[in-house]
Amino acid sequence: MRALGLATILVASSLAAGCGERADAQTAAKSIVEGAPYVLAGTQVWSVPDPVSGRDYEVFVSLPASYEAQPNRRYPVLYVTDADYAFPIIRQIARRVNLEGPVIEEFILVGLSYAKGDGGADSRRRDYTPTPNGPRNSSGSVHGGGAAYQTYLKTQALPFVEQKFRADPARRVLLGHSYGGLLGARIMFTDPTMFSGYVLGSPSFWYDKRHMMKMEADYARTHRDLPAEVFMYVGGFEGPGPTARHSSDADMVGDMRTMERTLKSRAYPGLRIQSTVLENEDHLTVAPVGFTRALMAVLPAL
Repeated sequence: MRALGLATILVASSLAAGCGERADAQTAAKSIVEGAPYVLAGTQVWSVPDPVSGRDYEVFVSLPASYEAQPNRRYPVLYVTDADYAFPIIRQIARRVNLEGPVIEEFILVGLSYAKGDGGADSRRRDYTPTPNGPRNSSGSVHGGGAAYQTYLKTQALPFVEQKFRADPARRVLLGHSYGGLLGARIMFTDPTMFSGYVLGSPSFWYDKRHMMKMEADYARTHRDLPAEVFMYVGGFEGPGPTARHSSDADMVGDMRTMERTLKSRAYPGLRIQSTVLENEDHLTVAPVGFTRALMAVLPAL
């Protein structure tokens, strides 16, 4: 099992509580070697390579507490991009909010990690963006591999999860933050039924002169429905303003509101969309709060 790093240590130590957490701690304690890397107990790491690009990717998996006790039950699956950061946080949030009763439905959590051998920034710039026209401050990096990565997800990662685990293929949710939200929007406007739900967190709609707005318009010209549940969030500081925490180069709050307003104007019968602006949060601080709101919105307890 792979060690998931310092972020895991901080999240697990700060959020651990309740019976499930104690059980995990007891299991982990049996195999502790002094000074060994921390391993997030109760998780799995699987290699799911891409035969087209030749890149090796990993998926992180966390199964719900009832998985073994209910062998005939199938579960919704939440796929999250930027797994090295987001996977341990979402796992602990989901466990924490249900301590005093069900708030979020149980689900299988799948973290989509970066290509082995690539830096996280390079991997996500390539795999999560829709065109090769990256911003000037990352002009030395490869961009525009979103279509190829989407094909990898559809033909390799999703089938792997659904063959190995009791996943409900009708209830797939994709959660992406920043460039991950941009990827989610790209998938939604090219193959919307690939997932039933999309969480677009602080989505980078500014990318390449707001290229995603053009993709939305192209979709609208040829489709009469967009069958998806969409939840978007953004930090209140992610737009122009007087403080150092405000964005200086993009109005992400305005872009999110424009996208929501545009989608609602299409009157798609199968679209359910909601959004929230999380005050006193910026692009770096908003994710944990946004994750929590998203889980409550798209996977409420039954």
